[in-house]
Amino acid sequence: MIDSEEKAVPSVSAGVTRMWGVTMGAEEIHSVELAVSPQGELSSLQKWLAMASVPGVEVRQLSGTPGPGEQGALDVLSVLAASTGLVTAIKILPQYLRAKRSDVSITVSVRGKKITVDARNIEEVMPVLERLLDD
Repeated sequence: MIDSEEKAVPSVSAGVTRMWGVTMGAEEIHSVELAVSPQGELSSLQKWLAMASVPGVEVRQLSGTPGPGEQGALDVLSVLAASTGLVTAIKILPQYLRAKRSDVSITVSVRGKKITVDARNIEEVMPVLERLLDD
């Protein structure tokens, strides 16, 4: 989790972006949030993404933000990278879902839009998700 002093806001100096103390390069940084159901699979997905070792991709577990009328929220994974790294990281999701039980789903939040992907809808949803990331 990010503590209160370390905000999830990139800083840019001399064309180099730093996020969470990590240099991300001169490209614009994008982020997506991943929520997993069941919630117990969150650390598994985080480890899966870490094992993939996608260059320039940073994955952190954050406290979720409650929606209107909600008293709490589940943790999410925040994935930050330049657009090419982000697309590469998202393309790993089908492999993860196919390796899991059929009831695991991942809700991806991109610029305020949420898309849920699971083992049954991977083929239909992934192209839509990739287009959203390319915009």
